[in-house]
Amino acid sequence: MSDTNEVNRRRPATHRPVARVLPMLTLAHLDRPFDYLVDEKTDADAQPGVRVRVRFAGRLVDGYLLERRESSDHGGQLAWLERVVSPEQVLTDEVIAVCRAVAQRYAGTVADVLRLAVPPRHARVEKEAVAHGPHPAITPPDLAGWAQYAAGESFLEAVVDGRHPRAVWQVLPGDDWAARLAELVTTVAAAGRGAIVVVPDQRDLDRLAAACEPLLGDRCVTLAAGLGPTARYRRWLAVLRGQASVVIGTRSAMFAPVVDLALTVVFDDGDDSLNEPRSPYPHPREVAVLRAHAAGAAMLIGGYARTAEAQALVESGWAHDLLAPRETVRAAAPRIEGVADDDRRLGGDPLARSARIPATAFDAARRSIAAGFPVLFSVPRRGYLPSVACARCRTHARCRTCSGPLSMNDRGDLSCRWCGRPELRFVCPVCGAKAVRALMIGDQRTAEELGRAFPGIPVVTSGGQKIVDEIPAGPRVVVATPGAAPRAPDGYGAAVLLDTWAQLDREDLRAGEDAMRQWTAVASLVRCKADGGRVVVVADASGAVVQALIAWNPVGFAAADLQQRRELGFPPAVTMASVDGPGPAITAFVEMVDLPAGAQTLGPVPLPSGVRRPAGMDGDGDVERLLLRAPRSSGRHLADALRAAQTVRHARHDDTAGIRVQIDPPTIG
Repeated sequence: MSDTNEVNRRRPATHRPVARVLPMLTLAHLDRPFDYLVDEKTDADAQPGVRVRVRFAGRLVDGYLLERRESSDHGGQLAWLERVVSPEQVLTDEVIAVCRAVAQRYAGTVADVLRLAVPPRHARVEKEAVAHGPHPAITPPDLAGWAQYAAGESFLEAVVDGRHPRAVWQVLPGDDWAARLAELVTTVAAAGRGAIVVVPDQRDLDRLAAACEPLLGDRCVTLAAGLGPTARYRRWLAVLRGQASVVIGTRSAMFAPVVDLALTVVFDDGDDSLNEPRSPYPHPREVAVLRAHAAGAAMLIGGYARTAEAQALVESGWAHDLLAPRETVRAAAPRIEGVADDDRRLGGDPLARSARIPATAFDAARRSIAAGFPVLFSVPRRGYLPSVACARCRTHARCRTCSGPLSMNDRGDLSCRWCGRPELRFVCPVCGAKAVRALMIGDQRTAEELGRAFPGIPVVTSGGQKIVDEIPAGPRVVVATPGAAPRAPDGYGAAVLLDTWAQLDREDLRAGEDAMRQWTAVASLVRCKADGGRVVVVADASGAVVQALIAWNPVGFAAADLQQRRELGFPPAVTMASVDGPGPAITAFVEMVDLPAGAQTLGPVPLPSGVRRPAGMDGDGDVERLLLRAPRSSGRHLADALRAAQTVRHARHDDTAGIRVQIDPPTIG
């Protein structure tokens, strides 16, 4: 009775008593604001951007107050705003606008995007005292490093002047990208404006933070999931309250509420770590494009290689090239050569033969060590023998439980790479043989072989859970998987790229692009040609990727790759959406989609290997994928049509089949 009397005693606020609230509901048909009454008690705290609790369909749910109004368009009686969770206005107008744009771009819900953009609340952190007082003046950095690039200095001037330039930056081999980005954001902060930089992983973030801290101090904060919820929220609030003007972080940092944003940066946008695993699966590069456009900010996409998506921005005229002159590139690059991996090139050297290294590559490694520099061997897989096959008929050895690939450890034990189950008695299902042979050699076996080939030289492995960031100067043999190569103080004397077929022969749209990105990252660690630096690619030198690497022409490779995708009808030349789930369910769903003119339906086919199953489909049921392809000009129409179909499906409560809809999925087939 007392609760009823309390409700009856409520009186609406005198001014703007109606609050428009976005409940945090993931169902597409409920992804819109709803009106609630604000009472006098919560009037002062119920401001746009605060977290609130409202009653929806008989239960209390979280939400965000978007705006206050004098009246409502709703004809019925409005429910009361239950309470204001916190008076902290965590949702800014700019961030909610970006979240809406991202939800529309990826056919998702605004609530799902907000979960990526705004971290969970920690009340104790909000109550901490806010630091006041002016920051110490920022000393403008030396920009000589940017002078190496043809339009580098003019790009910085345009950013500071507020002319919002947009560029795709091709980093010089051997250049310190972290130092260049630190100089760039420091220049922006010195002008009194804000910047956001997104990098793929914690290792890159640590390197960038080390470059930014001496220049910016507490003006720069890092945002990453590895910080823990409390520390992350504390830093996020420092950005919201204007205490920090530069944010560096991983994926979701692109949503940070930076005050007076002048620049967004995404480095190495082709890295798989930037693929968001949570709905609606937005890529930070696309979020940066949307945010730069909405905020009138500058944008920079950088890397040693270039993705087809970045090249498409350049060719469309939306962004411009930021390159160094060819003579500067040639002077900075090491000598690169391709060598076919066959027995003739192994010569008569038994050590080279045991280590599966062609004579040319073995000679480059020996010369590097003799000169007192380390040599880097890049292998595509970690482990001992990560892939094995029947010794008689060469059929791939697979797990009897889940059909995953079998691998062998250094003790000769077989186990599944997918489910981890040991295989105690392997029998080939094709020919009945019980022995296996190696299909691929991992970093552990490679290090073992190189230890015999280079006696007395320390061998360092880096990959998986054991990543070495930096090695001391001096001769060493380093075996690393892609993305795990440690830095050498004076650079590597040589690098050898082994088992390149494993990267080039993948049935993946991005196989060549990924190989170019990984190989340029390795080559950038090697000393320049004038200092004796050599890179040997154990692959056919006539291949397009190898030729582009030899000429250090990632831009030309990206342009050719984009042209091929145009001819074949693959992203980013078209907009493609995947619908994953049980076959009958996805077929029924696509029948509800009002496809734009020129759109095509492809499939369904089995879900590509390596792609996780949709939520709600973790059992043993078959999962299929159906692809929808539309011209790029109709991409917005396709996203709207998919969202409308999701709305109908959820309104009918037909959401138990575990369907996943994704725009421009990173893996197509």
